[in-house]
Parts: sequence; structure tokens; C-alpha cells
Amino acid sequence: MQKFEGNDVGLSQYSLKDVRNIGTLLVFVAVVFGGGLTIGVSTLPGDWYAGLIKPWFNPPNWIFGPVWSVLYIAIAVGGWRTWQRDRSGLAMKVWIVQMIANFVWSPVFFAAHRIGLAFAVILLVLGAIAAFIILTWRRDRMSALLFAPYAVWVGFASILNGAILFLN
Repeated sequence: MQKFEGNDVGLSQYSLKDVRNIGTLLVFVAVVFGGGLTIGVSTLPGDWYAGLIKPWFNPPNWIFGPVWSVLYIAIAVGGWRTWQRDRSGLAMKVWIVQMIANFVWSPVFFAAHRIGLAFAVILLVLGAIAAFIILTWRRDRMSALLFAPYAVWVGFASILNGAILFLN
């Protein structure tokens, strides 16, 4: 094993010179980015969302697509790295939980119009992100760091969801 960024990690497991690694990475990107895109397009904010009272810090709707696109790539890479290292470990299980909860939030909020339930879901996402960062920090700091912007964005989104719940 070689030292990599202060972590005891074999570099070959993340090598993109191995066709299997490339294939696995592409599957992660397809599932995460494709799933996020599909859910986002199928649960676009409509008249219901437009009619809600929103806090002053609510960003314009156009910002969400680009932000989530970048975040979904980072989430996919972090998940792929974790899969490469220990596909049955706790970090991978937490990654799966956060991904499922992430995909559930939009239908709960935008399709079912359940702001309170969506708030509970987004807090679960935020907790799972934090757990993933903690679990990967020592063994694969890169995966943990890939989740840092995601944690910030979901923290902001949690505040936004809570404010919309309070105002409506």
C-alpha cells in the first residue's frame, strides 16, 4: 500500500487505467446524475411552488440545475471511491441511504406537496452526508472532501425547506 494524501489507500483501486474501474465509475455517474436529472425533470416546481411564500434568501429556480449537476458528479465519484474500497462497509451503506433519501426529497416536496415530511427527509439526507464524511475522513479523505460542498448545499436547502414550512 502507498500513502496517498495522508491516507493508507492503494492507488490502483482508483486508477482509471483499468477498464473495470472506468465502467464502474460510469455506472455510478449514470445512476446518480441520471437519477437526479430524471427526478428533477419529473418534479419541476410548478404553480404550487410558485404560490408558496418563500424567504428572502430563496435563490432563483434556474440555479438549482447547475448546482445539482456538479454535486451529483461529486456524489457519484465519492460513492465510486467508497465502492472501490469497501463495497459492503458502513460508509457504502450510508452512501446508499443518503442517495435514496436525496432522490425521495423532490417527489415528497414538489409532487406530494408535503413540506413537513420533506423537511424530515432533508434532515435525514444532511445527517447521512455528515455520517459519510466522518466515516470516510481517515481512510479516504478525497471522498469526504467531495461531500463537503454537498453538505453545505443541503445545509442551506434544509434551512430553506424549514423556512418555507414555517411561512406556509
